[in-house]
Amino acid sequence: MTLALVIEWLIKGLVLVLILLGGFAYLTLYERKALARIQVRIGPNRAGPWGILQPIADAIKLIFKEELMPAQADKLIFFLAPVVTLVPALVITSVVPWGPTLTVFGHKLTLYIADINVGVLYIMSVASISVYGIVLAGWSSNNKYAMMGGMRSSAQMISYEIALGLSFVSAILLADSMRMLDIVAAQKNLWFVLLQPVGTAIFLIATLAEVNRPPFDMPEAEQELTAGYHAEYSGMKFALLFMAEYDKMIAISMIGATLFFGGYREFWFLSNTVFSVDRTPWLGPVYLFVKLVILLFGMIWVRATFPRIRYDRLMAFGWKVLLPLSLAVVFITAVGIILAEQINPLWMWGIPAVSLLVGIFAIAMIDRELRRKDYARR
Repeated sequence: MTLALVIEWLIKGLVLVLILLGGFAYLTLYERKALARIQVRIGPNRAGPWGILQPIADAIKLIFKEELMPAQADKLIFFLAPVVTLVPALVITSVVPWGPTLTVFGHKLTLYIADINVGVLYIMSVASISVYGIVLAGWSSNNKYAMMGGMRSSAQMISYEIALGLSFVSAILLADSMRMLDIVAAQKNLWFVLLQPVGTAIFLIATLAEVNRPPFDMPEAEQELTAGYHAEYSGMKFALLFMAEYDKMIAISMIGATLFFGGYREFWFLSNTVFSVDRTPWLGPVYLFVKLVILLFGMIWVRATFPRIRYDRLMAFGWKVLLPLSLAVVFITAVGIILAEQINPLWMWGIPAVSLLVGIFAIAMIDRELRRKDYARR
């Protein structure tokens, strides 16, 4: 390993961390502006032109805000819990490629930090660590409401991580690899969202639950838990927990764009022919950023549209709906790939067709069950 390669890795790692930290700040502004637009309001417009300095004003406020610690709290764990929550959100994107390998002044520049052949497994492993920070934050506060929020978070993440992992399997099967670069390369002719739309929908729903976003924000339910696991946090410690949630939104959107939406590949309508090879590979980071913004808007739109789900229904939805549906999707994908290889490549289009039929059947069964329970309650 040469010194130049080490320096290159350090620079790329620093750039990624700065992008995530800056992205957190302006994602809050993006969300507030988008919510205001949806709800026919103005949104932040005081700090700077069009309110673009509002994140800086919020950061200054949090820096100078007094930090309090409960007298009976476990001080070491209370201090470390926000760090344990934030760090996985920063390091999980190290295997996500931003673009193809470029040649700059005769030097080959790889637009990723790490290229490992089990990149998807790395993502699943690191993503499961952040729940420790949330549980420890609730437990160390010595507050029953915070503790309840931490317990809810652990139960919720365990329930939805299984469906999330199985949604990864559909992309792995289609690409025949767990390496992120191979998954992007396999989508040069067709994005996986078109081959497995139900698997993509399961991924997007499960990630909302994983990052505690509405309507799955039960660990932070203000009406019941006075803000949940971070009820006793203030100042910069609260800012770290807040930052972890929004950085996880960015990270999970980058992963989703890479697994199902072609990653850094250009949109097919920008090419001469449908699904042709990229004509402008050097714009890979721009294409990934555009897809990231679209997926983040989807999360914000869901927050503005759906009310918070009841906790028992949240758990039932994860175990009784998403888990069996994700198992069916994996089975359908595997059978479709085998038939396409052994009989006719057109069998590959049976994967989205059968998956959609199974998904529609699942939605119909959910609606029937809810109507039955509502009728019985009357």
